[in-house]
Amino acid sequence: MRYLALERELPVLPRADLPDLLRQEAAAVWQLQKTGLLREIWFTTPERHAVILLECPSAVAAREHLASLPLARAGRVEFVLHELQPYDGYERLFARGAAQVHARDEPAEY
Repeated sequence: MRYLALERELPVLPRADLPDLLRQEAAAVWQLQKTGLLREIWFTTPERHAVILLECPSAVAAREHLASLPLARAGRVEFVLHELQPYDGYERLFARGAAQVHARDEPAEY
């Protein structure tokens, strides 16, 4: 299964060891990426919150991997996890009566 993880920073006091913690985070992310569990990672702008695409057997496994990251272990971030399903919106193109629905200007169902 694929999961989208959105990072949320938690309010914490500044730490003198933050540069070392960020280096540990990068190393842990790299290890997850090498295993294939972490498929892609981006930062949002301008906040620089991480957006992570994971491929894991379950939501429990995805949460465990995210919780293992140094910033999460240090209580500096948490993640909102979303399970992703394949897009099935194309089915609307082939649904019986699709042309009539659009002709009547009824709102499309999402």
